[in-house]
Amino acid sequence: MRLTARNRLLPLLAALAVAGLVVLAAAAPRAFSDSVKPELGDWGVDLTARDTSVKPGDDFFRYANGEWLESYEIPADLPGTGSFISLFLESEQQVKQIILDSASENPEPGTNAWKIGTLYNEYNDTATIEEKGLAPLDPYVEQIRTAEGLDRIAYLMATFDRVDGGGWGGGAGMSIFSFYIGQDEKEPQKYVAFLNGAGLALPDRDYYLEDNERFVAAREAYLAYLTEMFTLAGEDNAAERAQAILDLETRIAEAHWPAEELRDREKTYNRMTLEEIEALAPDFPWREYMGAAGLSGQDFFVVNAKSTFTDMAKIFRETPAETWKDYLVHRLMHVNASLLPKEVDDAQFTFVSTAITGSQQQRDRDKRATQFVNGAMGEAIGQIYVSRHFPPEAKVQVEHLVENLRTAMGERIDHLDWMSEETKKQAHDKLAKFTVKIGYPDEWRDYSNLEVKDDDLLGNAMRARAWNHDRNLAKLDGPVDPNEWFMSPQTVNAYYNPSMNEIVFPAGILQPPFFDPNADPAVNYGGIGAVIGHEIGHGFDDQGRKSDGDGVLRDWWTEEDAARFQEKADMLVAQYNRFEPLEGMHVNGELTLGENIGDLGGLEIAYHAYKLSLDGKEAPVIDGMTGDQRFFLGYAQIWKGKMRDQIMASLVASNPHSPVEFRVNGALPNVNAWYDAFGVTPDNAMYLAPEERVHIW
Repeated sequence: MRLTARNRLLPLLAALAVAGLVVLAAAAPRAFSDSVKPELGDWGVDLTARDTSVKPGDDFFRYANGEWLESYEIPADLPGTGSFISLFLESEQQVKQIILDSASENPEPGTNAWKIGTLYNEYNDTATIEEKGLAPLDPYVEQIRTAEGLDRIAYLMATFDRVDGGGWGGGAGMSIFSFYIGQDEKEPQKYVAFLNGAGLALPDRDYYLEDNERFVAAREAYLAYLTEMFTLAGEDNAAERAQAILDLETRIAEAHWPAEELRDREKTYNRMTLEEIEALAPDFPWREYMGAAGLSGQDFFVVNAKSTFTDMAKIFRETPAETWKDYLVHRLMHVNASLLPKEVDDAQFTFVSTAITGSQQQRDRDKRATQFVNGAMGEAIGQIYVSRHFPPEAKVQVEHLVENLRTAMGERIDHLDWMSEETKKQAHDKLAKFTVKIGYPDEWRDYSNLEVKDDDLLGNAMRARAWNHDRNLAKLDGPVDPNEWFMSPQTVNAYYNPSMNEIVFPAGILQPPFFDPNADPAVNYGGIGAVIGHEIGHGFDDQGRKSDGDGVLRDWWTEEDAARFQEKADMLVAQYNRFEPLEGMHVNGELTLGENIGDLGGLEIAYHAYKLSLDGKEAPVIDGMTGDQRFFLGYAQIWKGKMRDQIMASLVASNPHSPVEFRVNGALPNVNAWYDAFGVTPDNAMYLAPEERVHIW
């Protein structure tokens, strides 16, 4: 994934399904030997997963994974399954064991181990949760219900976002605006507050505005959920209140930009003073909001979608205060549903399952407790995690492989026939300045001032969120920390950060099944080589390419080269627009362009690196399959996965990654070597004529 100031973390469900990932690999391929067996099959690929009745050139995803797709059932408590989710579940079990060990060692109160154990045990203490009922929310509801005037409403939005976490991720927080602190994209040596539109509980604006059958069903489920929550809160006229909130969020959705437009880093970089924001959106009490958010006194901010701010401020002023109070009460219950009695928790699950994930049953309480603690104290757990599951020598191995991929990328830049020498020089400079972070941070986060109390689950959750809020806010007073990580070591994910010009690979993904030191090198290059190349490729995708080697958002391309790049990008957009993962829903080629460039570039970089690793020698034939065939099978099987229709609809509407099927069948037809490896001809369904194939990197 490409991490930007506007995309710090994918939501968990999306991350499980679509994240571009990387894992541990050796510096160079070993001499493959039948005496040492890999985890999968005889040489690193599960041949039993294939459906050999499908021709590789007709549907390579099903050729590589078809038998598994037909036979493997999605667990009832998950929205999907596959290679990535399997490793997430393994990591989750490892984290759970760390938490249980912490809780069982009778730690000294106030230590990290005590805090971890206390948070876990309180989350699992459902008897106490039931006994307390909704009473823990009473002080907050009282503040909302007694608020006088819209200025006070804005103040409470920012105040509650601090303890409910919404302000840092947008989405279903307490406010119609969100903010977070990141590097100024034009002056990355400084931090700045980024301001975005928020306020929607459903995954994307399209859920409110389109008459797609699935989106209509999602709106109906949301309306029923709102009604039930107001009823549980003891409010009169629950159905009328619910309809008013849905109507309000529909207006907010109309003000939001489409997801593909929000990807544009130039359009969404608008540096403004507070006075300029007030002039842009005069109907919102910005000074009250900024004061409560802790942002008073800043010289300027970065606003993403200017028209959204104007329109949403007008909506804020035109909406009655009582409706906003209902909005805040519901959001308070929504954000904290899992910390409240079962009837509230169940109501939220019914809504989320019906409208978004399709999961058939709630995840076990202890699994959700594990994720709760992991979210609150991720690096404290991560420090133990790496000591158990990530040996020190692993860093060296990964560093060597990344350098091999970097060499391949450099050679590919040299041989580009569409890029001028002037731009190539700048591209090489950027590639040379890539920073690589592997496994875990050099310095661990200090949780000593995070307050955790006995018998106060909701308070502990809010204090943990506020602790993270304040830690980020404090960045505004200091220099940029080049050592900061935006994912904990146990996270099954990876990212490219353009403002740092860095690629980051947490320890959680640096393990099988994505890399096997005993597997055939072709499989490892097709698997992790491709996904490491994916992260490198993000530095040169349609948005990543807009930053230079120092992380500065600036145009370092010649006009002619930029035009040639755009021509190729447009071809890729058109290719992916044709894909229809659900009837009536097509992949959005504009929204997914950056990830599609990352997939295609990563695949070609990895293939180039694999050929370099052979040092001019022919790869052995194993089980009748050439090295190239094994390379492409390795690639296809890391994307093995299947999703329920509800989560697929959500991802297609809002996520910048293509569904896993098209991360295989979309990228491969553009790779010449794939045609040769499997004898693909014009008679095959996936065939593209040479002039239709996109070669960017």
